[in-house]
Amino acid sequence: MAGKFFLFQYEKDDVVKMRKKHPCGSFEWKVMTVGSEIKLECCGCKRMMVMDRPTIEKATSLVRRGDQVITEKT
Repeated sequence: MAGKFFLFQYEKDDVVKMRKKHPCGSFEWKVMTVGSEIKLECCGCKRMMVMDRPTIEKATSLVRRGDQVITEKT
């Protein structure tokens, strides 16, 4: 896959902040599974969703592991 790269190295149990909020009001999602598609769980209402990697990389603004901030886009 020439020219393709992954901006973030997602791992299970990472917390990702999305640009748009979920209807429940939460911006934060927990990474449940990682692969070509990423399964996320809303930290507010515990709903699950699956997104492909390029879409989630465009939609994220913050990734953290535990209390440590890993990366922040401006």
